Amino acid sequence: MDAVNFPPVPFLDLKAQQARLGPGLRQRLDTVLAHGQYILGPEVAELEAKLATFCGAKHCVTVSSGTDALQIALMAEGIGRGDAVFLPAFTYTATAEVPLLLGATPVFVDVDPRTFQIDLNSLKARIAQVKQHGELRCRAVIGVDLFGQPADWAGLRAIAAAEGLFTLDDCAQSFGAAQDGERLGKAADATATSFFPSKPLGAYGDGGALFTESDERAALYRSLRTHGEGTTRYEVLRIGMNGRLDTMQAAVLLAKLEMFEGEIARREEIARIYDAELTGVVETPARVAGTQSAWAVYSVLLPNAAMRDAARAALQAASIGNAVYYPRALHQQPAYAACHDGAALPVAESLGARILALPIHPDLTDEQAKRTAATLRAAVSG
Repeated sequence: MDAVNFPPVPFLDLKAQQARLGPGLRQRLDTVLAHGQYILGPEVAELEAKLATFCGAKHCVTVSSGTDALQIALMAEGIGRGDAVFLPAFTYTATAEVPLLLGATPVFVDVDPRTFQIDLNSLKARIAQVKQHGELRCRAVIGVDLFGQPADWAGLRAIAAAEGLFTLDDCAQSFGAAQDGERLGKAADATATSFFPSKPLGAYGDGGALFTESDERAALYRSLRTHGEGTTRYEVLRIGMNGRLDTMQAAVLLAKLEMFEGEIARREEIARIYDAELTGVVETPARVAGTQSAWAVYSVLLPNAAMRDAARAALQAASIGNAVYYPRALHQQPAYAACHDGAALPVAESLGARILALPIHPDLTDEQAKRTAATLRAAVSG
C-alpha cells in the first residue's frame, strides 16, 4: 500500500480519549449542570484533594491556568520590581512573561543539550553575574520540567539554598512525572502545573493548580486566586486576581484522573518504541537519572535545520502530525529583548533549528508509532 493511503497519524487525539472516557465523563458534567455551582462547586474541592493525594503533596489549590499558577506563586512571595527571577531560556513564554508582569526581571539561563533542562553550571554563572552587576536582588529560580521530564531538582535546591532563592517548579508539561520514586509536586517550595487540553492531564479549556507543603502559602494562594479576599467575600485583604478553576473543568479532570496512571504508562511504551526505532538515526531524548517522564512531548534532534525541515516535510507528506517546540529561545524573542542582558546562551539558541516533536499520546497505536519512526528514518537516510 502506498504511504499516502494510510490514515493520518494525529499529533494529539482528544476525540479518541473522549470516547474512552465514555459515560463517566457525561455523568460528571451532568452532575454539575444539575447542582449549578459553576464556580468553586464541590467538584473543585474533590479534585484538589485527589490531585494532592496523587502526587503526595500536602496542599493543592486549583486555579484558572498554568500561567496564573505561576503568577500567584510569585505574588505570594512579594516578588516584583528590582528582583531577578532565574529561568531556562528554552521553554514556553509564560515562564518569562509572569515575572515581567509583576515588575521583576527574568534572567535567562542556558539548558542541557541532551535533556533540555536548566543547566546548573549556567545557573551558577548567571547568579554570579547578577550579583556582580549589583542592580537586581536574586530572589527566585523557576525550574521547568520540560517536555514531561523532571529537572534536576536536587541540584536546583542545593543552589537555591546556598543563594537564599525561592524555588518554583514549572510543572506545566509534567504532572504525573516522578523523580527518585516520588511524583512531582513537592520538589520545590511551590509547584505550578497546567491543565491546558494538550497536557498529559488536560481539561476541556484552561486550568491549572499549585502544590505546596506550606499551610501559609496554601492559604495565601486561595486568597490571591479570589481577588485577595479574606474570611468573607467582601473582606479584601490584599491585591489578588480572578484566578479560580471553574467547576466544569474540575468535573472533566476528575473523569480523566481515573485513567491517568494508565495513560502515563502508555506514553512510556510509545517512547520506548521510538527509542528502539530511532536510536542511532537521530538524537533521541536523554533521560534525567532517576526519573520517570510524563512524556508530554517526545522531541528528537536532527543534525541541522535543513535536515529537520526535510524530515518535517516527509512526515507531513505521510499525514503524520509533528511540531517544533520551540523555534526560538526566549531571550531571542522580540518581547524579551529589552530585559535580556545580552549574555550568549548557545545551547538554547541552537536547539530551535534542530528539534522536532513526534506524536505521543495514549491513543497512538504501536503501528502508528513505528510508521512515524520509519518515515523519519527514511527521510534522514534518504
